Amino acid sequence: MTDNNEENIDQFLYPRARFRGEFSPEHLAFDANLQEFAQRVSLICGLETGGKVPPEDAYHQIKQLWKELKKSKDSLLTEPKPPKPELPPEE
Repeated sequence: MTDNNEENIDQFLYPRARFRGEFSPEHLAFDANLQEFAQRVSLICGLETGGKVPPEDAYHQIKQLWKELKKSKDSLLTEPKPPKPELPPEE
């Protein structure tokens, strides 16, 4: 398999939507984590629906993913930002 085919398979299996929110490195990182969370939950739900994963296991896996997403949110979006420097008054 060539690298190009591997890229196409990855894009198919793990699609990423473009980030359109207010840009900051923290927002971009959280958006990537949120998209990964959604993809993994979707996969777990599909496996549970298809009878490949018991409902309790699916629940616990999703609960763990939620805890990881919450931790990501807490570290990326709720940390205090350094104060902006004040501009000198105009004369």
